[in-house]
Amino acid sequence: MYRHLVCGHNSTSAKDRGVYQRNTALEHIDRHKLDAIVYFADDDNIFSLDLFDSLRDINRFGTWPVAMLAPSKNKAILEGPVCNGSQVIGWHTNDKSKRLRRFHVDMSGFAFNSTILWDPKRWHRPTSIPIRQLDSVKEGFQETTFIEQVVEDESQMEGTPAGCSKVMNWHLHLQAHSLVYPKGWQLQKNLDVVLPIK
Repeated sequence: MYRHLVCGHNSTSAKDRGVYQRNTALEHIDRHKLDAIVYFADDDNIFSLDLFDSLRDINRFGTWPVAMLAPSKNKAILEGPVCNGSQVIGWHTNDKSKRLRRFHVDMSGFAFNSTILWDPKRWHRPTSIPIRQLDSVKEGFQETTFIEQVVEDESQMEGTPAGCSKVMNWHLHLQAHSLVYPKGWQLQKNLDVVLPIK
């Protein structure tokens, strides 16, 4: 089953259009009291199918490391939890400007039980204020300010898969106007990428 949602907010001048799109989804889940796992998949990521299998095992809030390609630096960095078994005991981060964040995780590096949104008593949330992303948050702090509404600390998180030892998600940080296609790829009518089979 799937549902298509339309974000009615004019986001042409928004700092992060994804905030309004994600909030539209969160409001829908809240209003209809949907019981599932919520995951914000980025469109510029590469996912292992194992990631989607591991989402099924999340009880409250699951998190995992995300490898990020920094094209300007020609290197990969790891961001996300450091785990002892499934217990989150610390955070990987290489970005000095983001050290002030409470939780060092990429938007595509966590998922949570949707009932947290609409059943605060079940999860012992101290408030019933709706959990939403804030459009006023400084760039780079969107994830942590959202997660701070969902969990109190690392004790309410599950590192997945066990030990957070597997990278199941690569964030490429690609902009549509700067895509460079590998040799042998062709663009046809600017709609599809065709890769010849060799």
